[in-house]
Parts: sequence; structure tokens; C-alpha cells
Amino acid sequence: MATTLTPRSTRGLGLLQGIALYLASVLGTGLLVLPGLAAREAGPASLVSVAVVTVLAIPLAGTFAVLAARYPDPGGVASYVRRALGDTAARATGYWFLLGVAAGGPVVATLGAQYISTVLGIDRAAVPFVALAFYVIPFCVNLFGVRVAGWLQLVLMALLLGVVVTVAAVAAPAVDPANFAPFLPHGWGGVGTAIVMFVWAFAGWEVGTHISGEFAHPRRVIPIATAVTLVISGAAYLALQVVTVGALGAGAGSGSVVLLDLAREGAPGAAPVMIGAVAAIVAIGVLNVYLAAFAKLGASLALTGDLPRWFARGAENGAVPRRALLLTGAIGLVYFGLLLGRDLDLQPFILIHTASMVAIYTLGMIAAVRILERGSAGWWMAAIAAILCAGLLALAASALLVPAVLAAVAVVVTVAQRSKKRIFTK
Repeated sequence: MATTLTPRSTRGLGLLQGIALYLASVLGTGLLVLPGLAAREAGPASLVSVAVVTVLAIPLAGTFAVLAARYPDPGGVASYVRRALGDTAARATGYWFLLGVAAGGPVVATLGAQYISTVLGIDRAAVPFVALAFYVIPFCVNLFGVRVAGWLQLVLMALLLGVVVTVAAVAAPAVDPANFAPFLPHGWGGVGTAIVMFVWAFAGWEVGTHISGEFAHPRRVIPIATAVTLVISGAAYLALQVVTVGALGAGAGSGSVVLLDLAREGAPGAAPVMIGAVAAIVAIGVLNVYLAAFAKLGASLALTGDLPRWFARGAENGAVPRRALLLTGAIGLVYFGLLLGRDLDLQPFILIHTASMVAIYTLGMIAAVRILERGSAGWWMAAIAAILCAGLLALAASALLVPAVLAAVAVVVTVAQRSKKRIFTK
């Protein structure tokens, strides 16, 4: 799950800081699970999935880079959608974030629990309780208004990237070319599912729209930082996918802790312990940012009338949106219950998360087409990205039930608000 970081009291960000922030936003906990799940769905052809999503990310990331540099708006995607497509579309975007993308929170907590439980030898029956602890700790931290410094979040993401490099290096000697045949064991349908899942890995490009005002030279720094992040993130996932398929073979995806499985293949000593500890720490760090961001989003939606006004307290800068945080926690607990009912099968919830992100990005790119100067490079990238996102929606058809229901709720809220206005104006 990718995260969005907003630096505090930082001015004049340069290129290196920009790259670090983009990497922290895009390289999330998907590194801990997606290579295994993708290999399970598509086999060796999961390499195609990584390559396709990396290519798809180019116009998407490029469009957000142009928007961030030319039309900075701390409201991000929802603000662009509201400006170009109206309140109902923006309301649906907000609901997709708060209630659809929210499926990723329990997934992150469960990932951290699975890694630390495997390292410590804790019985699998205890994983749900460990996962709940992973969720409750950052929830309580946010409830009392404590914040983890932005630099610490960057350090955590750097550690995760370092783990990927370490795993790829130690597992590379175990790669067997025979494990890449047959290349397409589950057909192109499996590749399509893997592509949708990898959206989890490449979400977060909108970070620049939130923090562009913090850059000293946004029109120069943001495009370069975006390009460098695209190369690094694509290379990291591709390298990890190669060693996952090549070293684990048919066993890739059978477990829930793929990095530990790879570490055991190449270095069965201290590496697994290090990876388990880093994975657990990163999961808590991601959840800290996730809960804070979604609580603010909930309070903001209440201010615009998209949620009951009671949740709006704490929406202002510097305040703690405790009521909206309670709502975010309750949504997370619902997903936790559903996850337990699925015996901790993460894939359906990753698909809900990614399908919601694809829906958000589709509207965001359509809005960009209407906002950006027609015929400009940014406009062409937005047009291409809108078409590609629409294609991803088709691939995500089986996971679109939640986004579709939330879009219907947004329409119902709009109709109810208009009816209420007519009544009071008579």
C-alpha cells in the first residue's frame, strides 16, 4: 500500500528530497506481498504484469507531475474532479478513498503480523490478534495527536527498499531458468488480475499535487523526481518478481511472507530476522500515515456535506479529527471482520483497494483532460492515461462492486441534498 507524506515546516525542497518523498509515497508495503500473489495468479507471466503497470504508470505519473507543477492544489484528485466534473463526481471520489481504498489498512496490518509472527514462530491462530495490535497502536497514537516525523517515514521506506535490494542479491544465485516454464500457466486472465493487483504498487503519484508548494522550483524538480521514481520503483518490482519466480518456482505465492521465503533460499541465517523486523516496523509506519490521512479526509468530507457534519471537528490545520478517526477505525474493523471471514486471504481486499484506486484515477485523468491546455504534452498524457485507466477498470470488473455501490451512494446523497434545498427554498 503506497502512502502519502506531507512534510511539516519544510521549505524549498530540492531534487533529492523530492525523489525521497515520491519514493516514500509510491514504494509501499506492496513489496511485502504482491510478488508472491502475482506469481500465484500469473506464474512467470507476472513479469509481464509488472512491465505493463510500469508502462501504464508513465502517463499517469506524468499527468500528476504536470498538475502539481502548474496547478498545485492540496485537495489533490478530489479537488480536480470537483472543479472539472462537479460535486457528485468529487463526492464519489471521496467515498472511494474513505470506504474503498480503506480496505488496504487491515491488509497492511495483517502483512506486518504475518511477517513478525513467522520470524518469532507465533502460531498462525494468533495472527489476527497481532494484526489488530498493529492497527490499534497507530490508531491510539493518532487519537492523542502524536505524529511520526516525516523524516522517520522516509527512513522506514529507505529500509524497505534496502530490504528489497538485499533479498534480490541473496536470492539471485537460487534462480533456476527452468522455473520460468511454462510461462503462461493460468492464461491471460491471470495476467490481467495480476496487473490490477499491481496498481497497489504504483499508487501515490498524486503526492506532488498536495506538496508542490513546498518545492523551491516545482516546475523543474517535480518532473525529474517523478521520472527517477518511476525508474527506481519499476526496477525494484521487476527485480523482485524475477527472483520470486526464478527462486521459488511453483512455490511462489503459496506462502504469505514472500520476502522471508526468498531470504531463506539465499541466506537462511540472520536475513529473515532482519526482514521480518523491518517489515513490521514499516507496516506500523504506513498505518500511522494512513490513519492520519484518512481521518483528515473524513473530516473534510463532513465539511462539504458528504458525511454528517458531526464528523467535521478537527478538519482545520493542526487539529486532531478524533471523530473522523473513530469512523476510520470503525471502517477498518469492518474490513478486519470480513478478512477473518475469508481466513486472512488478502487478495480480495487488495483488489477492492486497487479497483477503488483505478476508479479514482480514471475520474482524475478525465478531469485533467478538461483542466489542462488542449494539445499540450500534459493534455496528451492525461488523455492516454484516461484511456488506459478505463482499460484497467475493465480488467478489474470482478472487484468493482464496492466502487459501484459507493458511486450509487454518492448519487443518492446528491439527490437528497437537492431535494432538501428545494424544500427549504419553497
